[in-house]
Amino acid sequence: MIKIAPSILSADFCHLGADLDSIKAADLVHVDVMDGVFVPNISFGAPILESIRKYTDMPLDVHLMVERPIRFCERYCRLGADTLVVHHESDTQENISASIDIIKSMEKRAGIALKPSTMASAIIPYLDRIDVVLVMTVEPGFGGQSFMTDMLTKVSEVKKLVEASGRDIDIEVDGGVNLRTAPLCCAHGANVLVNGTGVFEAADREKYIEELRGNLKPYFEI
Repeated sequence: MIKIAPSILSADFCHLGADLDSIKAADLVHVDVMDGVFVPNISFGAPILESIRKYTDMPLDVHLMVERPIRFCERYCRLGADTLVVHHESDTQENISASIDIIKSMEKRAGIALKPSTMASAIIPYLDRIDVVLVMTVEPGFGGQSFMTDMLTKVSEVKKLVEASGRDIDIEVDGGVNLRTAPLCCAHGANVLVNGTGVFEAADREKYIEELRGNLKPYFEI
């Protein structure tokens, strides 16, 4: 099933509650946590996540763009993340594996994210435990970037690895997803679409989400 996950990185933080209300037609809320080290920008951290969790019942898809995410996994799970995604490149394989173990021990969904320069095969050591693979279709750290079309090949490669694993693993794409690029992502195997700028710049966000779903109808049963 195709899921739409608006990224609140593009929301108005003076009116975050109202912005969350405006995206109830979506399936998930995508929360980008940036530390200014792993990526150039700083976004927000635990207090914002805690506030969001208190405000909405929507599932929270939390994407940690931070160095050594093992330091934060337990806390962010406790604060309300339903899915917690860590970057393959953000620590040693041993520590990333340990991070996944922590997330799973908290009975949350665990994910691995890949930067554009990272090969799809990097997910292989984690396939027996993860629930999500997040393919970045822009360089992580900034909202509003253009979609990297060459990442569609990686999405297809991830899809093949997931199918070979025999496990039910979501394939998520993040970066430059919009009404035009979303169907391309789904055609290559993605089923979770992070869309920030397109959703939050829309005059009618519910209508935009409905239009996005309409464009994806051929892929609903994938």
